[in-house]
Amino acid sequence: MSLNWAGLLSLPNWLIHLSSSLEWGVAAFMMYRYGRITGREEIRFFGLSMLPHWFGSFFVLAYHISTDSIPLLLDLSETINLFGSISLLWSTLRILKISGTTPATGIMAGLATVMIAGKPQSYMGEDIFDAILQISSVVYITFLIMLIRVRKKDPTVFSGLTVAGFWFVLVFISVTVFFMYLATGVRGYHSLSHDDLLHGSAESLLTISNLMIVLGIHRQIRWYETQPKTISGLELP
Repeated sequence: MSLNWAGLLSLPNWLIHLSSSLEWGVAAFMMYRYGRITGREEIRFFGLSMLPHWFGSFFVLAYHISTDSIPLLLDLSETINLFGSISLLWSTLRILKISGTTPATGIMAGLATVMIAGKPQSYMGEDIFDAILQISSVVYITFLIMLIRVRKKDPTVFSGLTVAGFWFVLVFISVTVFFMYLATGVRGYHSLSHDDLLHGSAESLLTISNLMIVLGIHRQIRWYETQPKTISGLELP
């Protein structure tokens, strides 16, 4: 039995998904390059820490190619994304440590956010992958909070557009959850993937967020390349 390579997605929807994955990979490469040209190991490390999320996107693509018939692929993607979120948080804490900032306050703020927005008993979920997804969300939110601290402490690391791009992922997640409800509960589809319009519209938000990250890093590289080696007193992007 042969698989339809297009799965449940139309060509425009596939282009959106492929663009999202490509943009994240480009962002990781550009961040690593920015670390190299500035001679800052911690920034290179951050670029490398973006790779797990990129690898996770391949499993999502494979899941859609299978016409969403192999749930294990999606579970593996969520597992890899957990390690990706941990990697992003770890690399951000590393930047703060090198800059001489104690990250404890940010971590406590992240945990407070979880306690307010989440339900502790929900961490058990229906299975281990439900727990993984929720823990990954907690880690990513904490990473976002720490990202703002890095931006305030040392604006030469991330541009404001890059930080906004990482935060915009939350918009993508929120809209995706809402569109899942519309697709299955209102429009009567089996899943969001079966509703090509809503699915593509939701995924396009991830494309936008990744593009913001890429453009922000590009802006930071261009700024660095056009400025003298000393950065004191310069206006940052």
